[in-house]
Amino acid sequence: MPATDDTIRTRTDELAEIKESARNGDAAATERQHAKGKLTAHERIQLLLDKGSFNEVEPLRRHRASGFGLEHKRPYSDGVITGWGSVHGRTVFVYAHDFRIFGGALGEAHAQKIHKIQDLAEAAGAPLVSLNDGAGARIQEGVTALAGYGGIFRRNTRASGVIPQISVMLGPCAGGAAYSPALTDFVFMARDTSQMFITGPDVVKAVTGEEISQNGLGGADVHAAVSGVSHFVYDDEEECIEDVRYLLSLLPANNRELSPVERSGDPVDRLNDALLDLVPSGPGQAYDIRKVIEEVVDDGEYFEVHPAWATNLVCALTRLDGHVVGIVANQPASMAGALDIKASEKGARFVQFCDAFNIPLVTLVDVPGFLPGVDQEHDGIIRRGAKLLYAYCNATVPRISLVLRKAYGGAYIVMDSRSIGADLALAWPTNEIAVMGAEGAANVVFRREINAADDPEAVRRQRITEYKDELMHPYYAAERGLIDDVIDPRETRSVLIRSLEMLRAKHADLPSRKHGNPPQ
Repeated sequence: MPATDDTIRTRTDELAEIKESARNGDAAATERQHAKGKLTAHERIQLLLDKGSFNEVEPLRRHRASGFGLEHKRPYSDGVITGWGSVHGRTVFVYAHDFRIFGGALGEAHAQKIHKIQDLAEAAGAPLVSLNDGAGARIQEGVTALAGYGGIFRRNTRASGVIPQISVMLGPCAGGAAYSPALTDFVFMARDTSQMFITGPDVVKAVTGEEISQNGLGGADVHAAVSGVSHFVYDDEEECIEDVRYLLSLLPANNRELSPVERSGDPVDRLNDALLDLVPSGPGQAYDIRKVIEEVVDDGEYFEVHPAWATNLVCALTRLDGHVVGIVANQPASMAGALDIKASEKGARFVQFCDAFNIPLVTLVDVPGFLPGVDQEHDGIIRRGAKLLYAYCNATVPRISLVLRKAYGGAYIVMDSRSIGADLALAWPTNEIAVMGAEGAANVVFRREINAADDPEAVRRQRITEYKDELMHPYYAAERGLIDDVIDPRETRSVLIRSLEMLRAKHADLPSRKHGNPPQ
């Protein structure tokens, strides 16, 4: 027998009350969250998504666990808000831990909600953003909570390179929970309120005797500048989430699409006269490569990844003629731009991301070599430096390298040289491409002659000049087909744009294989 109108109205009103109560949560818990300088899960989602676009999934889910008093506390949502909406009009999936419920701790129902939204995001081919603010596994639920994490990790891995995955750390993240963000493409952190660590300060003190605060162990600045776990750090949640929206505007929805094109009024043929003065001619003089990037890209705007970690290499997403490109550039203002372990790993990860999501790569080269040192060798510069080499060699997106000044030794090869597959290799007339600098080369090649000379310094200077003239003049590599063209620095922007336009339809297949085995 069909329900009467009164029954439908009654049930509809009841549903509205339940959903409103679940959304608002406990007033005292909300007040405690705000007192910590933190927003609630719903408030964060409202900041992330376009107004009125959020569609919640499983808002009425409740756990079914018992014991330790859990059977008497079964709030709706079970401490995580899941659903989808839009960012700049494009579909984005999201889940947000609700710290007001069980401290955002993960239990069986909580995990299954996250699994559901991960599966939906992958099926729909849309980015997934996690707003993390949870106390780890729900201890009262035992091993079922741990199994829930396993399901999240498996789905993170399956979706890697398929859809963009972004983790936003807005509270504590301890133990195994830290591994899901580590498996995603980008990690954002809010300063002071968010921490990530496998073992907390109390455990560290008990095991090693070291005393350290939560922020000192796993705070935002530590992970941004020391460990490299966090790509971006912000003083407040609003600014943090706004930049998540900006990053999403630069990314494709999935690995089968291209990033959105956003034309600007910046002319394609704009000359870069400033570049004649920005880059010193002397190979040992420092300058900020960011100034070069600003001069060349659309409206001088770019979004730098890992700005505080491995500062000797700059990685950034930007636009040229409205099309998104990834920039990898040596930074002479930091460690003379030499490649070390951290810079190699930073660059490799960025190159792999761009390649996975069809983002062309432009590499700006000004590198004196790999950083020498006992620590570098003992910590594995060979295998870890090879990560960057592997990433470039494996990349099939359009790739253009541009040597601005010096490019010495193995570092020249690794920085997307023609020999490892760059589609176009360009150089400025100030380029010096060689096995090593002229001074070092002369000391090796002419060592005996210099030592035996009546005036060793005069002979040394003479041989340095000869080596430069013979093997390091700006057209040496071009004459041998290792450089496709030597260009006027002022035409850098227009040459890059025209070259990328030519390469836009590039298609390259890798050999049939399950997957490669990159160096670790």
